[in-house]
Parts: sequence; structure tokens; C-alpha cells
Amino acid sequence: MTPADTPLDPFAKAVMQLVTKQPPTAAITVYSTQGIKLIEKGSVVSPGLYERITQHSLSVPLQDSLQAQGSVTGKSLRATAELLFSQMPILARLIDKPAMQSLLLQALETLPLPAPIVFQLTVARDVQAGLYRHLVCTALVAGWLASGQTTSRVDISMLVTAGLLHDLGMLHVDPILLTPDAPLSREQRRQLYSHPLVSELLLQRHPEYSRELVRAVREHHEMLDGSGYPAGLTSSKISPWGRILSVSQVVSALIRPERPLGALRLSLLLRTNRHHFDPVLGQRVLAVLQLVLQADVSSQALLSPVSDESTEEAALQAASNPVVNPLERLICIDMVLTAWPGEFARNSDFAQVRRDGMALIGEQCVHMRRIFAETGATVAQLTLLSSLPSDDALNTELSLITRELAWQMRTLIRRVRRKWALAADEAYPEVLQSWLTQAEEACRDLINA
Repeated sequence: MTPADTPLDPFAKAVMQLVTKQPPTAAITVYSTQGIKLIEKGSVVSPGLYERITQHSLSVPLQDSLQAQGSVTGKSLRATAELLFSQMPILARLIDKPAMQSLLLQALETLPLPAPIVFQLTVARDVQAGLYRHLVCTALVAGWLASGQTTSRVDISMLVTAGLLHDLGMLHVDPILLTPDAPLSREQRRQLYSHPLVSELLLQRHPEYSRELVRAVREHHEMLDGSGYPAGLTSSKISPWGRILSVSQVVSALIRPERPLGALRLSLLLRTNRHHFDPVLGQRVLAVLQLVLQADVSSQALLSPVSDESTEEAALQAASNPVVNPLERLICIDMVLTAWPGEFARNSDFAQVRRDGMALIGEQCVHMRRIFAETGATVAQLTLLSSLPSDDALNTELSLITRELAWQMRTLIRRVRRKWALAADEAYPEVLQSWLTQAEEACRDLINA
């Protein structure tokens, strides 16, 4: 295969998107490994010229060769962080002291940014905006967690830097890895497990970043019980900074504004995975989440297309009147959703309009189970929760999920009846009637009539 026939690597593809939007300039005179001059320093890199570059092996890495228009700067990082504080209520509640926010914003504005790192951050900002926001958010959370363990401004600044740069390796792997819950091939999974090593290699080239910082970046997916990657380190072998990044990147991933139930999902994840994360760091996050949920429980309603009732009512009931045995009730609701008789959508004995309606209900059951799982409330996790000491905050969280799902179940029951549209003197098929009875029983006493 000739260089011209070689497919572009993921980072080169991302740069191609940047070139198409805003052509960068050559930061240096670019040569191929054979000594062929490809571009003069300062030249504008058009899409055609970029295509020519990618047909050669370069004497220096691509990120060292180009300079983007409107590159990321300390000031622009600060502006993005200020925007995140306004757009992400949970982040603002985690870091609610003005003095701490000011310290972290200053750290972002003044952290060391060699030109190749600036270029990669700019590609992330302009091509993979979700990844860029994740990096800035992780930087803020890492600095906040570090402040609980040290008063050294230098150490806090270095954790902010590590948080910002921990996932640079994701720019160099298949973009499908950035899609939550996407099915992965063996090769894609190998890339996923190796991306901390890619981030490490990208940072090792720059003396501005200490060995301790680079080590933390390599360890940001390691878990205390040895189930993490890339090295499967156990607690005693994970550095203090690596522990901070491990928790920080999880917090950042779960409180994204586009993901529902951020505070609930994060709280339940930290509770059910105490063997994964540093307990002191996890408890610090949990303490704030409990205040968030207690102070504004009505804002944590599930986001689902099947919910056409007032979810605020469910939330207020959960806060003032916790459900008795919410774990058992949640498991019961999950069992009902799992037991939906999908065969009605495929049975040619029924009218097409009824089959189409039952297919839609089946899709809604799957969607509800997916959101259910995203709260951390899978059957396996609920079973684990049942073995943990009970407390009022946990009961309120589980009550909220239980009542909200009950509202949605009632809406689902009504839709089943509308979609089937019984004729006079007609009865539901036995299997469907059995499911409706189970669904109604699962919601009993959880919502107002």
C-alpha cells in the first residue's frame, strides 16, 4: 500500500475537518521523512494542500506542524470554564465558593500550553466539542478535589492541567469511542484501553509537564480493585493524583447537561462502586450531591418521551413521603418492563394498527429500561445497594426514581389501552391482560389516582 492509499488516522481525519472549516497555517516548514519540502512556514493549509501533506510520512508529528486560526488560549479556556459553571448546575454546586472558582479559573488561564498541545486542544474545541467540554470540566473537578488534599497552589494547578489534558489520546483513536454505549469491535476496544498511554506519550515530549502529572494521566482509568486499565493497577500502586483524575473524569462524564439525572446517576454510581474509587474523594463528591438532591429534588425528574404527567409531583412526593422498600419496588418495575409481550407486534392474527401500536409500546419499554439503567439502578446494582447501610439521602434518591418510573408506567398503561382500542364486549388477550395487571400492581400506592 502506498502512502497515498493509506487511510487517514483518526487525528488526521479530525484535522481535515478543521482544515475544511478554518484552514490553519504551517507553524514550521514541513518536510517529509524523505526530505521533500511540502509546505513553507506560514503558508495557509487549504484542503487540497492538506491532502497533499497526508500522502507523505512527515518528519515531525502533524500537531507540531500546524497552527490553527483562533487557537485555544488561557483566556479562552477560562471563558469556557465560566460558561460551564453557568450551564452545569451540578458543577456550580460542587465548586460553589467564589474563591475556589477564582483559583481554578486562574489556574486554567495560566497553565503551560506548548504549541503542539494548543493545536490539539483547538482541534478538540472546533471538531469534537463534547470532548473539549469534558476536558475543561474534568480540569475544574480535579482542581477542586485536589484542594481538599493540599493547600499548594502549584499542586492544584498541576491537577487542573492533568485534568485538561488527560484525554488528549482520544483525539488519536476511532471517534466512535466518543459515542456513549456504542458497540465496539475488538480493535476499537483495544484502542479505548490504550488511549491513556497515547495521552501519556503526547505529554512526555514536553518538559513543562512533570513525571507525576504524566503518571496521573496514564492512570486516569485505573481502579482500586485492579479492574481498570491500561495496567490493571490496584490501590497501593495508583498515585494520589491518579486517584483524583479517576474520580474527576467520572464526575465530568456523568454531569453533562445533555444526560438526564446527573446528580442521581453520579450518586448511585459512587455508592455502588466504592471498590473502584478513592473513598475519601468519593465521599466528598457524595456530600455535595446529597445537598443538591435535598435542595432541588424537583429538578431531577427523568427525561423520557413516555412521561406526559407532572414529574414535579413525583419528585415532591419522593422528598416529603419516601417510598417504603424502594429497592424492591424498583426491581418489580424493571421486571414488568422486561416482561412486555413483544410477540403482539409480530402476530398477524391482529390488525396492523394494533401491531404497530404494540411495537411502539415495546420500544418505549426498552427506552424506560435504558434510562432506568443510566441512573445506576440496574437489578445487579440495586441488589448491591440493598447490602449497604441505609440513609435518608439514599432513600430519597431511590424514592424519586421509583415514583417517577411509576408515573411513566401509568402513562404507558394508558397508552397500551389506547393503542389496542377495545371494541364493545371485547376483552384483552390473556397475556396482555396479565401484563396490564402486573404493571398496575407495580405502580400501586406510588402515585395519586
